[in-house]
Amino acid sequence: MAKIFIDGKEGTTGLKIYERFEGRKDIEILLIDEEKRKDPAERAKMINASDFTFLCLPDAASIEAVKLCTNPNVRIIDASTAHRTNPDWAYGFPELSAEHRARIETSNRVAGPGCYASGFASIVYPLVKNGIISPDYPVVCHAVSGYSGAGKKGIAQYEDPNRDEMFKSPRLYALSQEHKHLPEMQKVSGLNYKPVFDPYVCDYFQGMSVTVGLHTRLMEKKLTGEQLTEIFKEQYNSSKFVKCADFMGGDVLTDGFIPANTLAGTNKMEIIISGNEDRIILTSRFDNLGKGASGAAVQCLNIMMGIDEGTGL
Repeated sequence: MAKIFIDGKEGTTGLKIYERFEGRKDIEILLIDEEKRKDPAERAKMINASDFTFLCLPDAASIEAVKLCTNPNVRIIDASTAHRTNPDWAYGFPELSAEHRARIETSNRVAGPGCYASGFASIVYPLVKNGIISPDYPVVCHAVSGYSGAGKKGIAQYEDPNRDEMFKSPRLYALSQEHKHLPEMQKVSGLNYKPVFDPYVCDYFQGMSVTVGLHTRLMEKKLTGEQLTEIFKEQYNSSKFVKCADFMGGDVLTDGFIPANTLAGTNKMEIIISGNEDRIILTSRFDNLGKGASGAAVQCLNIMMGIDEGTGL
């Protein structure tokens, strides 16, 4: 039976990971005393007693936690931003390639992807890998997320009965173009430059859509939307959780809209390709707390344990 410790279980991602372990008989959860959860010595004790430790912490605390680990057999899955571009860490998105999956299977250090970065990489990595766009392509990304991704303070603001009227409207942020997910969005996807990134937090709890548009005249391979759809279907053909819909979303859409919250509570991700002969748009939608955070982390654990990756998901 695998011993699991969640460092930061009280946060949104940590709680969701803990909930996904309910009913599992193949793991034992190590629980730290509430009054000692910030005590480095006690955290070190729990980390080193575990087989797998999840880090659901701010970046600085995650870096500290890795230093607390002295047991070479402990395998760490970090949900923070701290190690996502570190070449010594496996990137926790197994569907991107066989190489990504193999590294997760064998690594003792796995960095869980960021929520926005998951959607972005699911679209842009195949485009660059298959030579459909150049690594120099001037990518622009638009994304919307439920407010559950805003952390405890943000959630409290949205759920305050006396909140300001502005919280009813989608709110654009990261205006300086320095969002913390940008380094991994660029590196993991194989781009030479960071994309223009326009994220919005919106007045619903969870669910996310990430969209990238292409000018066909700037593509390295002049493909139609239908042809691009077939490439993406092949990319994710064997995936348990990531699927590409029919062109224009015919098999998953009924009214010409792409709502961002329909996969909330799941570990699923859908790629929807639409547009015309001049401009094509690719949208990835998923649960920012599922495939974008806790679900992805548990999926990586399952792969590392050598069991069905969908266990508990």
